[in-house]
Amino acid sequence: MDVNQIYIVAFAFGLDVLLGDPRKLPHLIVGYGNSIAFGEKWLNRGSYKFLKGVLLTIVLVGVSFITPYLIIKLLNAYDFEISALVFSILMLFYCLANKTLIKEGYAVFNILKDEGLEAGRKRLSWIVGRETNNLNEQQIRVATFETMSENLSDGVIAPLFYFLILGVPGAMAYKMINTLDSMIGYKSDRYMQFGKFAAKLDDVANYIPARITALLILVVQNKLSGLSFLFREGKKHSSPNAGYPEAALAYVLNCQFGGPNYYHGKLVKKPFIGTNNREIKHEEIKTVSQINYTVSIVFCLLIIGVLLLVQYV
Repeated sequence: MDVNQIYIVAFAFGLDVLLGDPRKLPHLIVGYGNSIAFGEKWLNRGSYKFLKGVLLTIVLVGVSFITPYLIIKLLNAYDFEISALVFSILMLFYCLANKTLIKEGYAVFNILKDEGLEAGRKRLSWIVGRETNNLNEQQIRVATFETMSENLSDGVIAPLFYFLILGVPGAMAYKMINTLDSMIGYKSDRYMQFGKFAAKLDDVANYIPARITALLILVVQNKLSGLSFLFREGKKHSSPNAGYPEAALAYVLNCQFGGPNYYHGKLVKKPFIGTNNREIKHEEIKTVSQINYTVSIVFCLLIIGVLLLVQYV
């Protein structure tokens, strides 16, 4: 294992903590989204929509892996090691999103408190897929915590997990899978067939990271007594993965997540996770943010520890 991998994960994570998503600079995920939108517009019509969706997914995931792999390999081959290192740090940085996730969570809570229900609903719509027009204050806070727990897995733990296994190309390929799911993985008339393969691939890719995230939430809060709750409640979710981080956070906060919500005009009857339907308080956003940061730091240190072990043993 190249010792540069340690520098890459440390500096990339540090950049995310300091900067978050650089809104004024071109962003990797925006490029991913544009390529998906172009492919979907071109292919998602006529017959064989499922096969066309498979083709788009395989091509884009393959390109997102092969391209950084070749760039890094070529830079190293021509003795541009520093350039390869900087490129790798920036690409992994673009794959991480915890700073922005926490910032958006705070924004929803603060706007809800300071500007009222309508403003809170509007700001929440920036970060969730569900319809927010009819949500009350409690539902807005619950939805914010649900997405913060789920995206802790998608936006930090999973990219770092695939970086550990497959390097920067693995993290970038994962982000393409995740972006595909977020754009075409819906069970709507438009995407039911075309996005089915992308959604299933995302389920497979997130299976281990989601459970690592859930376990770490319990560990950093010294709540391993919640393991039985985690596995009982986590499997209730319609997603094979999202329910586990949500269940872990629900246990830590002693609250209830889930329940029916509208998505793209259709009522989706999701089961509840947890039984204590207590009121979520405004100040609890600080607790959840601290949990997210602590889990991220612990996992980052674990990755560095594994890399050091591989390097020197």
